[in-house]
Amino acid sequence: MSAAESEGAGAAGSPAAEVLRVLVDRGRTVAAAESLTGGLVAAELTAVPGASRAVRGSVTAYATEVKREVLGVDGGLLAARGAVDGEVAGQMARGVRALLGADWGVATTGVAGPDAQDGKPVGTVFVAAAGPAGATAVRELSLDGDRARIRAESVQAVLELLLGELTENVGAKDTEHNGGN
Repeated sequence: MSAAESEGAGAAGSPAAEVLRVLVDRGRTVAAAESLTGGLVAAELTAVPGASRAVRGSVTAYATEVKREVLGVDGGLLAARGAVDGEVAGQMARGVRALLGADWGVATTGVAGPDAQDGKPVGTVFVAAAGPAGATAVRELSLDGDRARIRAESVQAVLELLLGELTENVGAKDTEHNGGN
């Protein structure tokens, strides 16, 4: 059973519900850039009633070219390190934030399996959250399990990362408002 199934997608007290509560309370918005999770972050967020008050949208950037051409990830970085990289995750989060005019951007990239990718073993995942003051938090994960479990745990990890960014050092990180473009 996945983390989302055990907690109930969008259930009160779930990371998604808590993220949205904080965002709505502050009048802030979020957008997601997803690779290995293929839309699961957006699905988790939008399963919460009232999500439209804070969710701007998402981009499923499964192909490397989409990361580069749509989200603005540096092509040289992608060529040198591949798509499974912490800086790529950070650029994805900043890119979707700018593209969709959100206050916060989150991103997932990694290897869900069954095979290694870009020289990285199955279970290597990077999640990122980019905020209005320009700071970007990136976390590297080393997950075990099958493809479904790795993807579900990646969703929970990126939501928990964003929640941490929203609730820690609030004065330093959540002071500028992005009016949208």
